[in-house]
Formats: sequence, C-alpha cells, structure tokens
Amino acid sequence: MAVEARVNPLVPTTGRIIKIVEETPDVKTFHVTTEKGKPFTPMPGQLAMLSLFDVGEAMFSITSQGPEHLEIAIKRVGMLTEALHEAEVGQTVGIRGPYGNGFPLDMFYGKDVLFIAGGIGLAPVRSLINYCIEHREQFGHLWIIYGARSPADLCFKEDLFENWPRVENCRVDVTVDKGDESWKGHEGFVPAFVEKLNPSPEGKVAVTCGPPIMIKFVLQSLEKLGFRDDQIVTTLEMRMKCGIGKCGRCNLGSRYVCLDGPVFTLAQLKEMPNEY
Repeated sequence: MAVEARVNPLVPTTGRIIKIVEETPDVKTFHVTTEKGKPFTPMPGQLAMLSLFDVGEAMFSITSQGPEHLEIAIKRVGMLTEALHEAEVGQTVGIRGPYGNGFPLDMFYGKDVLFIAGGIGLAPVRSLINYCIEHREQFGHLWIIYGARSPADLCFKEDLFENWPRVENCRVDVTVDKGDESWKGHEGFVPAFVEKLNPSPEGKVAVTCGPPIMIKFVLQSLEKLGFRDDQIVTTLEMRMKCGIGKCGRCNLGSRYVCLDGPVFTLAQLKEMPNEY
C-alpha cells in the first residue's frame, strides 16, 4: 500500500468530520475526509496531526480507514480533545500526515499474530487488526486480547463482540478490571489475563499497546511465556509531538520516536534509555 508524499509536512489540509461514533463516555471516533476524499493513505500504526483552528493541534492514531475517509479515535483528556468532543458532523478540521513508520508488516506475514491492548491502546492496534483481516490469506491465526477499566470503557464494542469473532481463524478474549451486574466476562488486569490464557510463542508475533504501566507488565508476561525480544512489538506513539523530528521532545538516546518509530521491537527498546 503506497503512502502519498506530502508537499509540506507542516501544512494541514482542510478536512471535514462526516461521522462521529461514541465509543465510551470519554472516547469518540471521528471519520474525516476532504474535498478530494481521503487525505492520504496510511500504513497500519501511522498517525495523523489533527487540528481545530484557534484551539490547537495534536497527534492521534489512525485507527482505520475507508475508501474516502480516515478514522481517528480520540480520548477526552485536555483542552483540544475537549473541543473535539464538542464538535459535530460537518465541523472543519485541519489534518496532516501520515507520520511514523507504522507496524513492520514484513515480520508479520505468514505468522500468527497476537494482539494485546488496553483502553484507548486498541486504537492503533485496530488498524493492524483490520489490515490483517483485509489481507487474511497473508497471515496465520489472529488472537486479540483486550481489556479496559469497566464494560463501559471498552472501545470498538461492535468489532470486539460482532465483527472480529466472525472472522475465520480469529479469537477474541476480553477482560475488564471490574465488571458490573451485566458483565458476564472475565475480570482482571490484562497482564495477568495474558498469562492465564498462556499463548504459545511458537510461530507468533505479539503486538501490544495501552497505558504505559500495562505495557510494562505485558512485556514481562510475554517474556515469562517464552516470547523472544524480536517477537514483541509495541508503540511509543504517546511521545510523538511534531512528527518530523524537529522539536526534539521525542528523543530517546540516539533515536527520535517521530522518525525511527513510534513502533519498536522489544529488542530495539532494550537498546534505548529505559522506557518501560
């Protein structure tokens, strides 16, 4: 899948919100297009800079895409995201990208893929899951392990409980930290859930994304289960700022997350200053 070149990576294209999906009380997915259709064609794991004029801009995961639009999931955490959550269909936004190196697809082809995500961390992982489903013949068994604080905080419920379980040779396991009266599924934290499910490392690549504390313990759990450092992939997208390595805020040792990442194997992470 080719990625269109940007004329100027710092100049946004004027886009428009054409659909808004309320995923949780504090997460919404925005479908964004432009007059010419999809702003650009990203690879799974790449990001976009989204802006509201007179408010600000920030980097967000591209969680999926259609022929004419991009899907961007946004958690309400500050002034810009609060303003975006108040936006309505038809709202004008600025968008530029794609940024980052995306997931290393060459290491996934022909292998089983284990996806482990927590909370809004499912957003970038969803882009890879959907890519694997769209190119199903190129990948082995797909196993999705996902968790959130509560049933209400589960993102992309339609995918989790309807769409993905219908895919051939695809397994979905979901947990919440604490359930309510209606919850019939598993309760517990994601790292312990992974160890309980006990996935074999043979022929697999594991991808994980979520809160930093979750990632830290998921990485430890995968190592306990026998996964090698070069079988484990994660993303440091929360460190992405300007997107082109100029501001320096994404610097980790000799690497710039904007330019060299945000996706890294655990082997690469261990060569950098301690992040997890």
